[in-house]
Amino acid sequence: MPTVMRIGPYRFFFYSNERGEPAHIHIQRDQSLAKFWLNPVTLASSKHFAASELTVLRQHVEHHLQALREAWNEYHGN
Repeated sequence: MPTVMRIGPYRFFFYSNERGEPAHIHIQRDQSLAKFWLNPVTLASSKHFAASELTVLRQHVEHHLQALREAWNEYHGN
């Protein structure tokens, strides 16, 4: 479960066995979890995050999109 980055209380990561899925990132804070597709940036799923917090998370993903895509491609060999 490679961690790509941390921003404040958020951990950005992906699972090592997700090669067959389109590029995406998981974000966790405590027991809350969200998943964003990276091409284009779209919320795929969310558990326990408020809508306002998901807006902030989307902004983080968009701001760091190039680094997140590069990390995905480097790890998964795309």
